[in-house]
Amino acid sequence: MKPQVLFPVLLIACMATGCGENSLFSRKNTGHSQNIREAGELYTADTKSFILKRYGRYWSWMTITGMVEHGTRVEAGDSVIQMDPSGVKQFIVERQTQLENQKAALQKIRVNNEIKEKGYAASLKSEEAAFNLAKLQLEASRFETERAQRVKQLQFRQAQIKYEKVKRNIEYSRIIARNEEKIQQIRMQQVQELLEMAEGVLPELTIRTPISGVFQVGRRRGRKALEYKVGDEIRAGNSMGSVPDKTWMKVRTYINEVDRPKISEGERVIVRMDALPAVEFEAVVEKIGVLCHTYSDSDDRKVFNVDVKILVSDERLKPGMTVSCEFIPGTES
Repeated sequence: MKPQVLFPVLLIACMATGCGENSLFSRKNTGHSQNIREAGELYTADTKSFILKRYGRYWSWMTITGMVEHGTRVEAGDSVIQMDPSGVKQFIVERQTQLENQKAALQKIRVNNEIKEKGYAASLKSEEAAFNLAKLQLEASRFETERAQRVKQLQFRQAQIKYEKVKRNIEYSRIIARNEEKIQQIRMQQVQELLEMAEGVLPELTIRTPISGVFQVGRRRGRKALEYKVGDEIRAGNSMGSVPDKTWMKVRTYINEVDRPKISEGERVIVRMDALPAVEFEAVVEKIGVLCHTYSDSDDRKVFNVDVKILVSDERLKPGMTVSCEFIPGTES
């Protein structure tokens, strides 16, 4: 009868010590008595936060006109937040009017320059004729008295100076006209760029999630961290909400300073949910903080921050839930 009793006892002992091979890690030589246990909190490995951008110097505050309810399941590409576009649309209408005015001003400058150019041509032709006449008179004075030749030379010199002066004035006027036209083109381009910027802002006021997950409404900063709602104004740089991807989870935890030498990145961790303490989730130490700090204002323990990566995807794991982490020194995945 003894052999028959021995077999079930051995089977139960084997099961109790984890002889099965279903684990992602080897359980040999784990030294369970030296394992380190710490509490932690679940968070998602991939979270998309929606931070309100500052659109130029014009819109540092925006009003929320639409928002998905907190906890709603969303798919990649779904719109989750809608900002009020009325201010941007008004800006666009104003800049369109301003652009038309700038175009009209540029056309007016060009027409005026064309009229001036015709006047320059007539003036230059008149002075050129006077200069040529004085030149001919000077040549014809060869047979006149020395006094008359001297007078003709002075008249020619005056005509020459006047002719050169008119040419210089016309060239300066042309440079001024070209610069005036360039300045007006720059003004028009500046308005055009503002208009294009505003038109590019409009589609961005419909915030879409690039990943699937559960939408979480952002909270105001300050003592009363209330959730944002439709009608609230939000300042640029603040988070309007986020979508965590719950496919893969991590644990934010810590280890005591005396245990820091025992733990290395890549080593095995067993994660258990407080809500389901009998269920184990295989994980590894992903990152250990380099700085030691006090645990809290009311707890003087010195600890290092630790990020633990859970190696399985399970819908029971949700952000914010409390878990325990059992660090197993000397084991790696």
